[in-house]
Amino acid sequence: MSSFISLYITTPSREMAEKIARMLVEEKLAACVNILTGARSIYRWKGKVEAASEVILIAKSRAELFPKLEKCVKELHSHDCPCIVAWPIVGGHAPYLDWLAKETA
Repeated sequence: MSSFISLYITTPSREMAEKIARMLVEEKLAACVNILTGARSIYRWKGKVEAASEVILIAKSRAELFPKLEKCVKELHSHDCPCIVAWPIVGGHAPYLDWLAKETA
């Protein structure tokens, strides 16, 4: 069985989020990407506390595709250090996971 992952990616705009999501799905690097608007982030950057509105992407993929996925996101993202993190999917509805595997093959 393939090792599945969920990816958490933040972007500064809906336009960028949609561009990244579409590319990941078109390139079969992700089976599905959810776009969540309205996030407000508080973070430390270069020694200073910052706040920003962000759009969150949650992508479903396979672990072995992470390097290609990361490269694709970095090429399309405007930030020097974008948030791109992956969490393992430890279980799931078998037909959904079968679909995920098929769509990222």
